[in-house]
Amino acid sequence: MSKIIISCAITGSIHTPSMSPHLPVTPAAIAEQAIGAAEAGAAILHLHARDPDDGRPSADPAHFMAFLPRIKAGCEAVINLSTGGSAVMTLDQRLAGPLAAAPEMASLNMGTMNFALYPMLGKERAWLHDWEEPFLRNSDDLVFRNTPRDIEGILRRLGAERGARFEFECYDVGHLHMLAHFRDRGLVQAPIFIQFVMGVLGGIAAEPEHLAHMKATADRLFGDDYLFSTLAAGRQQMPMAAISAGMGGHVRVGLEDNLFIARGKLAESNAEQVARVRAIVEGMGRTVATPDEAREMLALKGADQVGF
Repeated sequence: MSKIIISCAITGSIHTPSMSPHLPVTPAAIAEQAIGAAEAGAAILHLHARDPDDGRPSADPAHFMAFLPRIKAGCEAVINLSTGGSAVMTLDQRLAGPLAAAPEMASLNMGTMNFALYPMLGKERAWLHDWEEPFLRNSDDLVFRNTPRDIEGILRRLGAERGARFEFECYDVGHLHMLAHFRDRGLVQAPIFIQFVMGVLGGIAAEPEHLAHMKATADRLFGDDYLFSTLAAGRQQMPMAAISAGMGGHVRVGLEDNLFIARGKLAESNAEQVARVRAIVEGMGRTVATPDEAREMLALKGADQVGF
């Protein structure tokens, strides 16, 4: 099997500050945890921005630039910026930071979907900020927009014009067919890096049978022209990572996807999750890829070509 790429999603836009004191929201905390994850073995750092005053999801270029140079100076990892931002943002808001930063990689969600977060309200907690509870509660009427026109625009503006390559986030089988559609139009070229996103209410469930079906579909559609990685939101994070590694794929962990390290125990850092998944995949005989090896595998433009 080829070397395995570990990605780490540092903060995301789903979990709110009240859910864990270890979720990084300030520029200093995001930078510190990102560098720690890289030191633990993450070759790719998947990054969102937050408003440091209240932890609200943000794609403001100023919020990104408050931590991107620190991370670049502190480690060699590939910096991969989210174009998903938050489902409550407009597309222009979501793209503001990534367009300014012109990263080596960016995420690209491959379809419009429900993105339901309100089940997180099932646990009683004291809210630190007044935006958190309504943000979760109102997700029962939330559509995460990613139309074909949106996708084409991101491919052009970040890809063709700024040289970024993409982590194609596929939350269901139909998203793989949408990706193949853009490949057939000549807007996506190999090597294609697909992230199977599992366990989000509105997308495919985090179950081994679904992962096998997603991989079989991608094999049929993309042949030898793609690499895949798997993330599972919530408690299936590590089991699904192990299955992905055993299938020859890559893995993603991080506090964006799961706040815990074990049942009932909060992870104290992103690095703790990276170390755990690294032990799992190395125990299976996989060798962890360095950032430069990941760059070569994914045909990235290089850290010297970014805008920060």
